[in-house]
Amino acid sequence: MTSNPRNLAVRRRNRVRTKLRRVAKSVRPRLSVFRSGKHIYAQVIDDVEGRTLAAASSADKEFKDGKGWNIEGASAVGKLIAERAKAAGVSDVVFDRGAYLFHGRVKALAEAAREGGLNF
Repeated sequence: MTSNPRNLAVRRRNRVRTKLRRVAKSVRPRLSVFRSGKHIYAQVIDDVEGRTLAAASSADKEFKDGKGWNIEGASAVGKLIAERAKAAGVSDVVFDRGAYLFHGRVKALAEAAREGGLNF
């Protein structure tokens, strides 16, 4: 496998998910984060059944500001995903940062989700 940035990101994401599967042991759903240049997205996924339990993003119609490229927008999405996960009956999750560092927008989303009541 060549070492271009896309392949390296795929390898990082797979490495993180492999560790998560060992820790979670299919008991807790996964809070997955994806960030783009304009928006940030979060999903609570049940890997056993293969379905999304809750989702939130800065591109949602309910999201007032639409500013997902900054830390404040990521915090708002974190609070929103926590609220929607609680409504779906989920309180314990495993945080899946994907290929991203736990820094900046990803960290802000995680901290806001913790403040909103999710345990990870």
